[in-house]
Amino acid sequence: MCSKLLYLATGLVATAFVVACAEPSMDTTEVAVSDNLDGNVLLAEWTGPYSGVPAFDGMDLAALKPALEAGMAMQLEEIDAIAANLEPPTFDNTILAMERAGRDLDRVLTYWGIWRGNLSTPAFREIQREMSPRLAEFRTKIRQNEALFARIRAVYEGGEMETLRPDEQRLVWLIYDRFARNGATLEGEARERYAEIDKRLAELYTQFSNNVLADEEGYVLYLTEDQLGGLPESFVGAAAAAAAYREREGEYAITNTRSSMDPFLTFSDERDLREQVWRTYYGRGDNGDEYDNNDIISEILQLRDERVQLLGYDNYAQWRLQDRMAKTPESVFDLLEEVWPAALARVEEEVADMQAIADAEGAGVTIEPWDYRYYAEKVRQEKYDLDSDELKGYLQLDKLVEAMHFVAGELFSFEFTPVPEGSVPVFHEDVQVFEVTDKTSGDHVGLWYLDPYARPGKRSGAWATTYRSHETFDGLRTVLSSNNSNFIKGGPGEPILISWDDAETLFHEFGHALHSLSSAVDYPTLNSGVRDFTEFQSQLLERWLLTDEVVDNYLVHHETGEPMPAELVAKIQKAATFNQGFMTTEYLASALVDMKYHTVDPTEIDPDGFERQALAELEMPSEIVMRHRSPHFGHIFSGEGYASGYYGYIWAEVLTADAAEAFAAAPGGFYDEELAKRLVANLFAARNSLDPADAYRVFRGRDATIDALMRDRGFPVDAAG
Repeated sequence: MCSKLLYLATGLVATAFVVACAEPSMDTTEVAVSDNLDGNVLLAEWTGPYSGVPAFDGMDLAALKPALEAGMAMQLEEIDAIAANLEPPTFDNTILAMERAGRDLDRVLTYWGIWRGNLSTPAFREIQREMSPRLAEFRTKIRQNEALFARIRAVYEGGEMETLRPDEQRLVWLIYDRFARNGATLEGEARERYAEIDKRLAELYTQFSNNVLADEEGYVLYLTEDQLGGLPESFVGAAAAAAAYREREGEYAITNTRSSMDPFLTFSDERDLREQVWRTYYGRGDNGDEYDNNDIISEILQLRDERVQLLGYDNYAQWRLQDRMAKTPESVFDLLEEVWPAALARVEEEVADMQAIADAEGAGVTIEPWDYRYYAEKVRQEKYDLDSDELKGYLQLDKLVEAMHFVAGELFSFEFTPVPEGSVPVFHEDVQVFEVTDKTSGDHVGLWYLDPYARPGKRSGAWATTYRSHETFDGLRTVLSSNNSNFIKGGPGEPILISWDDAETLFHEFGHALHSLSSAVDYPTLNSGVRDFTEFQSQLLERWLLTDEVVDNYLVHHETGEPMPAELVAKIQKAATFNQGFMTTEYLASALVDMKYHTVDPTEIDPDGFERQALAELEMPSEIVMRHRSPHFGHIFSGEGYASGYYGYIWAEVLTADAAEAFAAAPGGFYDEELAKRLVANLFAARNSLDPADAYRVFRGRDATIDALMRDRGFPVDAAG
């Protein structure tokens, strides 16, 4: 089975093969492996240093389709051999045999993921449209292999289970549950219809994500020098570089991505341009043109509902949450609705503060969504004397990367060393590669790839990907992990200065990479994540950004080299709960609408109307919109990883806030050696080898409560009760 992991943060999708498609030209069972294998770099074993690395420098798009065809055929041969084994089913000849299957296709899908996320082109998207349903059919064919499932069930229900280690028992359960909850128990027409739905959904997921990408690439606002009022010098330089890249020398490009939109709305004095940028960004996928996603959403929701009905579930959310920490839709709604009133109350206070400043300036405006960031920044400066542009001067991308490596060294005993130039292939000249070793033993742990900059063809947001996961059962396989961002390059020789939010996101995504790099599990499937737990590790790492050790050594001014002064640090700490009404409400709105979409009858649903009605029922403030409006909500409509699961960020934040309080109270603070060892062993290295709730209890000695989260956001603790 494919053991790839793909994590998303802002604007990200969590699935390895989300693509759009045409009818397949042949059934995967008809592919002759030998016709497609010889000389295909995408199928070839990884060679070179560090136990082998992907041949990113040899990627050939012409080889992709044949490689996919051959990889699928090879894995089906492996699966058929397991299913046809005449020996009684055992852990070794069934479960471990499945863990070994699909290595060739895994390698191909690594390259697929690079083209999809980092190097997308029209030619690649054509291949997506053709191959997506074939990948869906392939996965369904494995899940619906009756003889295979019979062997899995025999191991799961057999006496051998009692002799297995706890992690091996969990491996058997994870594989059994994956099959049972994905149609393996269906028969006849229900089985056929399930397969048809999976195939169609694969088409729709890719069409959705490609439509969003088209709107991100197709809408660029070019400014002249007289339209730059209020914009920081660093942002102006980046906008000039972005325009020059698009052969518009002398102009300034505001791209349709969060990394460009957010600072523009925060600083631009041109209110009409702020509105234009806001409407363009939040209108992605919702323009009534060929890239409009509303009809696609409707069909996705109906197909998902029909599919889980075949399995006997009342709604999609009920099916999705059974293997999550939350377990039921009711428990998710309980959490979200506990926090929602406090968030709304804070928004009311924030809007009042902003309106007061606008009135005092004689602006003659009522706060609108495109004003929120702009006037919030003015409030920040007035109430906390905290200037975002001043703060950015201490946030250099290269120094922040060094800071992340320092933290990883202190907590995980990892050392990051740049590999010699040219020794490891990369897929773009911007990509940097580091070897990760254990500082104590000197042992090789893996490689870490960093792809930090925005470019055409790269999807927006920030995410982490694992090209190869840790395992030991067939010999040690070390980790190949990556982080991907969309920072705007400055001019030649200029430092890349980023916002505080972007710095937190950088640490956040690095937390996902550390989760992969610290893995100590034996089997590939145990590297898979429980979605509402996997955000915990990344959210927690954000807390080290403002520790004294990081501030004093890495948050240094780009001109003077002086560390961030204590006064500025104090302002950041004082303003830690600033704008939490906005941030919590825009997030919770998206999470609540996601849950509502997947707990109602979706027949003839109109996404635009449904979104408006759902927000009205929630009494959503008019000054704020959902963080991800439905037509570009890639987390839930470009795949299924976060569908009925976007709540997972705040579910994990409950754990994060609670764990952070443990570090704050520890004798050694955030670098407490004993607590760090418990954290790594139980909540990072263990991966999915045990239930996350049990793992957290071992670390903390008890369950987490919502109180720490409420304190963390500056909300009254009793507001949750």
